[in-house]
Amino acid sequence: MKKYIKLSILTAFVALFVGCDSFLDREPLDQVTPQMYFRTVDDLAAYTINNYSFQTVTSNYGLNLFGIDNHTDNQAGTGYPVFWQPGEKKVPSGTGGWDWGNIRSNNYFFENVLPKYEAGEISGNQDHVKHYIGEMYVIRAYNYFDKLKAFGDFPIVTEVLTDTEDLLIEASKRKPRNQVARFILEDLDKAVDLLMDTPPNGKNRISKNVAHLLRARVALYEGTWEKHHKGTSFVPGGTGWPGDQADLQGFNIDNEISYFLDEAMKSAKVVGDQMVNSLAVNTESAEGMDASLSSLNPYYMMFADEDMEKYDEILMWKEFNRSVGIINNLQMELTRNGGGSGWTKGMVNSFVMSNGLPIYASGSGYNTDWENEGVNETLQNRDSRIVIFTKKPGDVNFYQTDGSPAIADIRLIFGDAGSQATTGFMIKKGKHYSPVMAQDHNAGTSGGIVFRGTEAMLIYMEASYEKNGTVDAIASNYWRALRRRANVDEDFNKTINATVMSEEAKGDFGAYSRGQLIDPVLYNIRRERRNELAAEAFRWDDLKRWRALDQLKNNPYKVEGMRFWGTDYETELANLTLVDPATGNMSSPELSDYIVPYEKITVNNNIAAQGGFLFTPAHYLEPIGMDVFRLTSSDKSNYNTSVVYQNPGWSTQAQTGATDVE
Repeated sequence: MKKYIKLSILTAFVALFVGCDSFLDREPLDQVTPQMYFRTVDDLAAYTINNYSFQTVTSNYGLNLFGIDNHTDNQAGTGYPVFWQPGEKKVPSGTGGWDWGNIRSNNYFFENVLPKYEAGEISGNQDHVKHYIGEMYVIRAYNYFDKLKAFGDFPIVTEVLTDTEDLLIEASKRKPRNQVARFILEDLDKAVDLLMDTPPNGKNRISKNVAHLLRARVALYEGTWEKHHKGTSFVPGGTGWPGDQADLQGFNIDNEISYFLDEAMKSAKVVGDQMVNSLAVNTESAEGMDASLSSLNPYYMMFADEDMEKYDEILMWKEFNRSVGIINNLQMELTRNGGGSGWTKGMVNSFVMSNGLPIYASGSGYNTDWENEGVNETLQNRDSRIVIFTKKPGDVNFYQTDGSPAIADIRLIFGDAGSQATTGFMIKKGKHYSPVMAQDHNAGTSGGIVFRGTEAMLIYMEASYEKNGTVDAIASNYWRALRRRANVDEDFNKTINATVMSEEAKGDFGAYSRGQLIDPVLYNIRRERRNELAAEAFRWDDLKRWRALDQLKNNPYKVEGMRFWGTDYETELANLTLVDPATGNMSSPELSDYIVPYEKITVNNNIAAQGGFLFTPAHYLEPIGMDVFRLTSSDKSNYNTSVVYQNPGWSTQAQTGATDVE
């Protein structure tokens, strides 16, 4: 039982360190007893910082952001992802992601701190004491949101439980996902009441705006999930939903959808109104800085700077510093060719021309012949985001120690798995130009973005349209500001009126919900989100909550990159190009004139065998590992006696793939 969900009291944990308020410093304490701990503001500061664990900034790797969207329709990585191979993703033999370590640690904090706080027994600055309690509410909400996204229905546990099998089994019963989402919002409401606008140690720590933004994110996720998955086994009360009908008393899914979308709008507006006039300036300079490392383009540098405190858009970030041994290897990867990732053709084509028209629209000015000449030509006259965040032949790769530029080379489309530009469209978002970072594996000190306030503007735009079917004045103001910063014609209606959904569907999964094409207004709101948040780790979550993958059940999708065959690239790289089904570094021209990144090698390649990406709806949620059923069954030989039910399409037997589910 201990292996599964041991929620017993911790007797050892991390604590004080020099500069304990900082997200930069996370040093462990010696063992201490709870009776002696949680009595000073520094104790709270140390414990909460040790519980920081965010998707984009991790304690082990340091900075983990710009490759998370690999293997989607936005970015192509290396390898052959099992997510897109029905039957290949398996039920784990252990517990999988059904773990309780983080949530247990959060609950331990509340169990020990809240009584002391209410009794006035915690010394130090009381505003800071309240703030750190608020931080832990955000952290628990974040951890529960991870579980909601992975599993949907999930147990709600707020206590540190004793190590008693019957008690732990009872606590393992899943609650409907809408109740889990409401619980998360309640935690964030408590956080908002406690947190400071400007946290101790600045934006390396959680702030009130972070709580508002996370609250908006959660509410949008749940509202759109329930709307687009309505009636299926993936929502409470839907056909085939495996949960307990007794948990649905008073439940009305339309009311829940309305509630969550309203809450998303409310929380997003708090942050969005602060962001709309504080966006980092975009000078359109494709090089973020010059050789002296003085900033030339604030919008570009916001993603790569060593000091992110000065950017109003960034609500929270992690600092890296070589002098204390806290570094990342992001810059070395981005300098080495393409870092094992690349924009897809669909992603590139989603960016409109600077005049606001889609590339296929009459009068856009786009010429497909440009694709024969190279990436620079392909991207001319476009939304500046795709221009400045794509590393192109002839761009500065980094500045050498003498100040001279090292230039990005066309040959960089080839390389090993960790460095190749998989599609030919090399990602430059987050890339610094420092020679030290570029050449030293252990020298990356670019900051790591944890929360960026611009997301709130996009959340409001989407939630308000999903709720009310109109682009209201607030959403319009936000939308125009984002387009203005991207140096695109502000008139979004011009883009909407020229949008042809059958064209957009060729390279954008977000053109669909429930297997059907969506309307052009909603699509262009999704397009704006896709373009603004490119490579910022949102795409997987978006595709799942939109139910944007049903159309791939029987119709494979072939990911493509830049045009290669019949272009100047083919001629210039003829001596490096190898087309071979077993060892090749380039896909065959018989497949496409464009690079097909997942079919450069076709031997023993399921993606190639099935004709591209295929999807089974069971993959909208993660399978629960077999050990969970073994440990929570009254009859250990019959997992059907478990109080935990498996997600739709998955079995309780380890190493089995998903079956079809509607």
